Amino acid sequence: MKAIRYLVLALVGLIVLAVVAVGVAIFVINPNDYKPQIEQVVEDKTNLDLILTGDIGWSIIPLGLELNDVEAKLDGERLVKLNRLVAQVDFWSLIAMSPKVDTFLLDGLDARLTRNKQGQGNWTRIMPESGKTAAAPETPSAAAGTDVGTPPATGGSEPLKFNVNQVTISNAQIHYDDQATGQAVTLKDFSLNASDITLGKSFPLELGFSVTTKAPKLSVDGKISAQITANEALNSFTVAKLDSSFDLSGAPFGGKTVTAGLTGDLAANLDQETAKVSNLKASLANLELTTNLDVTGFGDKPTLKGNIAVNEFSLRKLLDAMGQADIKTSDPDVLKALAFSTDIGGPKGKVELNNVNIKVDDSSFKGKGSFGLANSAVALTLRGDSFNADRYLPPASDEPAPAEAAPASKAAPAPADESDLLPLDTVRALDLNIDLGLDKLVVKNLTINQIKTLITANKGVVKLSELSAKLYDGAIKANATLDARTDNPVWSFSNRIDNVQTLPLLTDLADVTMLAGGANLTMDVTSHGNRVSALRNQAKGEINFNLAKGEFRKLNLTHYACQGIALVNQDSLTKTDWAEVTPFNDMKGTLVIDGNTLNNKDLVAALAGMKLEGNGQVHLDTSKLDYKLGLRIVGEIDKDKACRVTEVVQDVVIPVACKGDYSKEPGKLCSFDGSRFRDTLKTIAANAAKKKASSEVQKAVDDKLGKQLDKKLDSETSGKVKDAIKGLFK
Repeated sequence: MKAIRYLVLALVGLIVLAVVAVGVAIFVINPNDYKPQIEQVVEDKTNLDLILTGDIGWSIIPLGLELNDVEAKLDGERLVKLNRLVAQVDFWSLIAMSPKVDTFLLDGLDARLTRNKQGQGNWTRIMPESGKTAAAPETPSAAAGTDVGTPPATGGSEPLKFNVNQVTISNAQIHYDDQATGQAVTLKDFSLNASDITLGKSFPLELGFSVTTKAPKLSVDGKISAQITANEALNSFTVAKLDSSFDLSGAPFGGKTVTAGLTGDLAANLDQETAKVSNLKASLANLELTTNLDVTGFGDKPTLKGNIAVNEFSLRKLLDAMGQADIKTSDPDVLKALAFSTDIGGPKGKVELNNVNIKVDDSSFKGKGSFGLANSAVALTLRGDSFNADRYLPPASDEPAPAEAAPASKAAPAPADESDLLPLDTVRALDLNIDLGLDKLVVKNLTINQIKTLITANKGVVKLSELSAKLYDGAIKANATLDARTDNPVWSFSNRIDNVQTLPLLTDLADVTMLAGGANLTMDVTSHGNRVSALRNQAKGEINFNLAKGEFRKLNLTHYACQGIALVNQDSLTKTDWAEVTPFNDMKGTLVIDGNTLNNKDLVAALAGMKLEGNGQVHLDTSKLDYKLGLRIVGEIDKDKACRVTEVVQDVVIPVACKGDYSKEPGKLCSFDGSRFRDTLKTIAANAAKKKASSEVQKAVDDKLGKQLDKKLDSETSGKVKDAIKGLFK
């Protein structure tokens, strides 16, 4: 027992002796006397020029060091300067092997960091270059070949004991200048205050700062406060009662100042690989996002569970608050009520969005989706009620359209700067499964109902396996495929239209009212390439169309036919009130697609007393058509005397030409074709010759043969024979 008592007394004596020694050193030694030596050592060991202008002081209780007015220069320019640094440690906590920082104060820090045009930072030049690095002395364990990388086991490590009474940083600033990019960033007015910092306990933290950038010119003034907790193992952290605000101004905000904020609670455990976000609210002007999220696993396959919502906001007000120009739309009342919300879940490595709700003004969309973190696979199912796209299009311009240059006779060559339509490498990486539906869509004044779309993409093949809709009393169904597995992608498109009423369709689409009827159409088209010009030039396919019952509007083909018949009859039409409509039955034909040209050789339609026949071409690159139509007379077509159908005009074709720019005034494209009327005259002459020959035969039968038959046969039998002979000659 005496030995133990003597040992304790010896230890206490040693401690007292150490305290006395430190006290004597502090009171006897003046550190300011050694400033020249300190400056010289720094200059010898580094490229810095250290200037200790202010006093150096120290204390024993608490044990501390104080520096005042210190500056370090590099190549004659300031690298870092500080007004005051105070670092104090509780002396008795060192004796108790539980260090406690009493005070850490840093005031007036000014650091200047630059990167030259060659990309070298000035901080890399602090230490002098050495031609050869001295070899580290070989340790006994290394010489013996033993592993020195792993310290010996100690039977478990003690948790870190760390306490800080007060940390204060004020008036700090850091300047960064990148001469290679022209960018400059300045952090100024930085302040930090924290007190009673103890691991395992909550402590308050306050931050303040201002950041400015040169390109673009931007300024951010921020304030952050929170309660921070870190455990003694430094693997579990919480940020509670986070409250922060940021004032943003500068070029991106058009001279205005925008306020952003972030509040909520955060927690993370590094060992358990968990993180939690509770009641987090992020705001920017009138935009506000809220979320609650739990994360398990920090690797490439985390598990997420929570929700996220963007409260209803006006995009127009947001743009105005950010100093941005308003979006010009046909309807100025749109983009004023936008919102989004969803639940987040899913297994490891997959983010699933359930109960997705999207609001765009008067339209709402509901659905679900998922995203694979490993393969970036996207799946989305979304259903909407109605959406009027025309309300969001730019308003019609009051300025006159620029004059169009005269189109060339051939397709214009592709522009030299024409770019690819799709990034093929990106397309090949797509993994998509998209199912979209919309009850009603208005676009380009077209009304389309019951839209359903299925899109898949896998290994470079993108398929529109279904695009179906109801429109204008009919239905449309289409599918398409893009095979991008080669650098010359293959496109194919198939479309089926059933009984779509053309009059309201063309009226709403292009204000064209020249055609009415229920359209039935099949279209199959293929092409190659990744540029618009290539796709148009290499398009191949066929379009078959049929209009069961319809009419041409602002076009009277009967009038054109009567003009030709009147010429044959050598008479003039008296009728002047010709209706601007031509009814027809069963108009059909085939359009063969050859690049920018549509060829049609079998256009036929049944009209009153006539049969429409025709062929021609449509040039998509110049919006021109060139059609030769013929109105074959098969019966009575009008009651006007000059338009009477005689044997001479029976089966005659009245020529009509339709030629010009169909995008301008389609009602004025067609007219009587006098240049082809010569062929009609030949038919008329042939009919007249037949009529004359028939009349002469009939007269011969009546005058000569008839008399002989009358003599030899009774009247009834004679009449039958004469009729048979007339029919033979006819």
